[in-house]
Amino acid sequence: MENKTMLAFYDRYPVTKTHCLVVPRRHCLDYFSLSKEEQIDLQELLHSLKDLLLAQDKTITGFNIGANCGEDAGQTIFHCHVHLIPRRAGDMQNPAGGVRGVIPEKQSYKCLFNASKRP
Repeated sequence: MENKTMLAFYDRYPVTKTHCLVVPRRHCLDYFSLSKEEQIDLQELLHSLKDLLLAQDKTITGFNIGANCGEDAGQTIFHCHVHLIPRRAGDMQNPAGGVRGVIPEKQSYKCLFNASKRP
């Protein structure tokens, strides 16, 4: 999938089935180097990908979106790329904490409110 400034494709080393990357056509180091136009195009492409993946795979029940910015944040490819990682019920034992899991001992924590109880 693509638009004016962005390209999307499946990750070569997927975390889950249909894990995608969105990258700018222009070389830039990381998410914070994107122009305003690229940021808008990135958001539009993420939404389009989400809709496509949900239409193709009814087992998807959530998504993680992430970008590693800098070596100390785990960036190993020094060209901006944003991960769209489909999630499915039961794909890990305890998904609570989500992206906090980049530092495993910080993933599990006590929350003062239960966000799963939506009004």
